Amino acid sequence: MGLSGVQRVTKFMKYLPDFGWQPHVVTTGPTAYYAHDESLLADIEGRDVIVHRTVGKDPNSLLKNKGTVAMPRELVRKTLNRLSSAIFIPDNKRGWASQALQTGRELCSQQSFDAIWVSGPPFSSMMAAAKLSTETGIPLVLDYRDLWFGNQFAFYPTPWHAHQHKLFEYDVLTHAAKVVVTNRRIKERLIATYPQLPFDDVVIIPHGYDAEDFALARKRMPERTDAAFRITYAGIFYEFITPKYFLEAVVAFRKERPGAIIELHFAGLLRDEHRKRIRKMGLADIVQDHGYCSHTDTVELLLSSDLLWMMVGNGRNADTISSGKLYEYFGSGKPLLVSVPHGALRKDAERYGAAKITDPTDVPAITAALIELYDGWKRGQLPMPDVEVQRLYDRRSLTGELGKVLASAMLLHP
Repeated sequence: MGLSGVQRVTKFMKYLPDFGWQPHVVTTGPTAYYAHDESLLADIEGRDVIVHRTVGKDPNSLLKNKGTVAMPRELVRKTLNRLSSAIFIPDNKRGWASQALQTGRELCSQQSFDAIWVSGPPFSSMMAAAKLSTETGIPLVLDYRDLWFGNQFAFYPTPWHAHQHKLFEYDVLTHAAKVVVTNRRIKERLIATYPQLPFDDVVIIPHGYDAEDFALARKRMPERTDAAFRITYAGIFYEFITPKYFLEAVVAFRKERPGAIIELHFAGLLRDEHRKRIRKMGLADIVQDHGYCSHTDTVELLLSSDLLWMMVGNGRNADTISSGKLYEYFGSGKPLLVSVPHGALRKDAERYGAAKITDPTDVPAITAALIELYDGWKRGQLPMPDVEVQRLYDRRSLTGELGKVLASAMLLHP
């Protein structure tokens, strides 16, 4: 499957063999999804990685013959998500997770394993992994890409639903030898919610970028010959992640710089409501909608751009969000316009050294940042990143840190 959540797992699997580990990956079979990306699968070809596929009973697997499904309107998506949250706890992947557990049991009966590593969401996968760890005695390492209880996108129809999520998470954590999180805010929130968690057993390994992807893309890319200031957004919009305020700022920018030649590139999944907004605001002439792009093509688009934009809105626990997009942007070395609330993302963007940072809904501030960056581009004086900070987020070195966590889990549970 495509989209950014897949990349963290895929890149860890790609590089773990370099640190003495042979991953056996239990994953889904054919499934309906908003995006599929074969270029990510190509990442592990030729590596010492063994993939075991199973067919789950979650709704997406039952729709597998439809392949890539259209992203519904945001109101429809949110309604379906809330209905699913009312019925399935912790998520609608529980049917698949039970089959993954059975596959794990079969594998463990056939050969010896040193650690079980599981990444969530979906958090039903963590429940299955915890059960497998209990049955086999193999140490468990959890990887939190986002919060579980209190997740920024979670919907709890009743206090009972919220309590059940917390109970399930507590149980999973009691089985974990080590816990990996993507930023300090998630670590602090987990320890505050579950004080029994030892501080040193929760390890921060952030999202990152694959330097190899960017090096190969630079060799393939043709030189640009146009004279436009190219701004790119890579990803999807949902919940409180919206292009609304940025587009309003672009309209204001064009009034301030009427002669500016700019292009807005969107690589991902623009819904019809976004396209209508773009047309209504008179921006259709400068927008290029690339649709869903493979990771390979997205990296090339990032490198061919002059400015990369991202936003995260002011949702619940937004300070804990650790969007993989920002760290993929780091790999490009390009200037960034980062519209995010205070929290983990903002701190890392500040460290990068080549980012203009605004609040997510502050249209005048976003407009001013666009003007400053455009004027700097015209003068050939766009900001440059701190190379030492940039290197901290290289996927291969981050995987080395994961290898150490796995080894320490083995020592705790020999």
